[in-house]
Amino acid sequence: MKAEKLGAWSFIAGAAITILASLLSLDTPLMMTLLVVLGLVVGFLNVKDKHTTHFLVAVIALAAAGNANVNLIPVVGTQLQNILRNIAIFVAPAAVIVALKAIYEMASGR
Repeated sequence: MKAEKLGAWSFIAGAAITILASLLSLDTPLMMTLLVVLGLVVGFLNVKDKHTTHFLVAVIALAAAGNANVNLIPVVGTQLQNILRNIAIFVAPAAVIVALKAIYEMASGR
């Protein structure tokens, strides 16, 4: 399987697992580890140099949304909070990889 396809499927799997784990309350250590591993794969394979800034801004927006107290929303608040938390667990490792790659590019003068 090509790296691009592996990265794309990792993103799709991570997004699906994030939502399913949240809705079905499958917040087990194994599930969270899987989200972190998929996030690392996405960070290494999916985000190209030209998308670095957009990706990192999107991660910041997701982090801010995750800090909102959406538990106050009737009926769906708790589920929404769980989804946002799991998305953060999924994208944080990708953000670290992308940020480190960006820092390396700047430090190496590329």
